[in-house]
Amino acid sequence: MSTSKTYQPLGLEWNKPITNREAKMQIAQAVAMRVLAGEVVGIGSGSTSFLTVLALGERVQREKLSISVVPTSIEMELACHAVGLTVHSDVPLSIDCCFDGADEIDPSGRLIKGRGGALYREKLVFAATRKRLIVADKSKDVEHLGCKFPVPVEVKPQWVRLAYDRLHQMPHVEQVALRMGLAKDGPVVTESGNLLLDVKLSKITTEDEHALNSIPGVVCIGVFSGFDFERIAD
Repeated sequence: MSTSKTYQPLGLEWNKPITNREAKMQIAQAVAMRVLAGEVVGIGSGSTSFLTVLALGERVQREKLSISVVPTSIEMELACHAVGLTVHSDVPLSIDCCFDGADEIDPSGRLIKGRGGALYREKLVFAATRKRLIVADKSKDVEHLGCKFPVPVEVKPQWVRLAYDRLHQMPHVEQVALRMGLAKDGPVVTESGNLLLDVKLSKITTEDEHALNSIPGVVCIGVFSGFDFERIAD
């Protein structure tokens, strides 16, 4: 007796139920309509970005729209391939627009990003992009960065012990933790083969940013400052 098989293209399923899916889908549709023909588009991480990829794929097929995309994470790259988008394997020097979320936003427009572990490529895309769209509701607003979340710090594995010790010497650092995997033994390993230290600070000054970035072995920190962006509430 033959049995039928259900085929689902890899990348078309999110790894868990998406909260507020209907509202996020409306935002995704609106963001997808902002993309212009011929543009190179940076694709952020998270569930809203995933839904935007689905909406973009539908629009590209419907309108025969010619665009190319730069995903910031492996899961977004899989989704982009699944819906037939043209994907850049490297980050181009110039990107027309990008869309992404944020974990925290302070009154001066500084962001904490990277709780999903894709901060290095997210920052590369941010730096290369001309027009940035941040999807974030009022719950992301904080009086100062670090109110709700630690700062992700991506570190080369061979330097993680030195970085861990140096971080404990900084005046505003309250706690440092190596991020551990949930579905694997040992620590989380980023797409670039690095480790993540989650650093809780009482406050984050410009001097703290410089100090974090200057620690040997640190590849990237999850504080995004000095970037202009348009905010879209979800």
